[in-house]
Amino acid sequence: MSEPATLRALSGLPAAPAALAESTLIMIDCQNTYTRGVMELEGVEKALDQAEALLDRARSAGVPIIHIQHDAGEGSPYDVRAEIGAIVDRVAPRGDEPVIVKAFPNSFVGTDLHERLTAAGASNLVLAGFMTHMCVNSTARGGFNLGYAPTVVANATATRALPGNDGAVSAAALQAASLAAIGDLFGIVVDDAGAIPG
Repeated sequence: MSEPATLRALSGLPAAPAALAESTLIMIDCQNTYTRGVMELEGVEKALDQAEALLDRARSAGVPIIHIQHDAGEGSPYDVRAEIGAIVDRVAPRGDEPVIVKAFPNSFVGTDLHERLTAAGASNLVLAGFMTHMCVNSTARGGFNLGYAPTVVANATATRALPGNDGAVSAAALQAASLAAIGDLFGIVVDDAGAIPG
């Protein structure tokens, strides 16, 4: 049996990410929600370390940065009015970095993200944040469907175990499958930010 090929490769789409200087960084749902309690993600602190380093690099390069924050209403683990739904301090917005609040997994749905990116002439997106199988995956697909070129930084993402038809699906298995699904067509997946040229 031959080695598997991605739809990206079969379609002749780029295999290497655009330069960071030519991209917009989108920090997806880096909220306290995922650092404790029922929604705590496996490897979340290491992923936040990498997201923080990526954010610092983007700030140093002067590239546009947009923060996304999920809101599921008062009393939920995603309540943006409460500390649990706040963006983690070490990756919180600075200065005039915008925050877009969303209510759906795809950051483009019901928000002005597309309009902001269009106005800025953006085409290349670098995505980091949570959860890999949910909002990162949905936003990468949504961006691709709108004509953007997403790159996902794998070690700046994380997820959690889920129940499956044949028993629990481990966080590691779900992480690998989610990244592979993105990389099949919707975006370039790199292990770490060092794989993205300046």
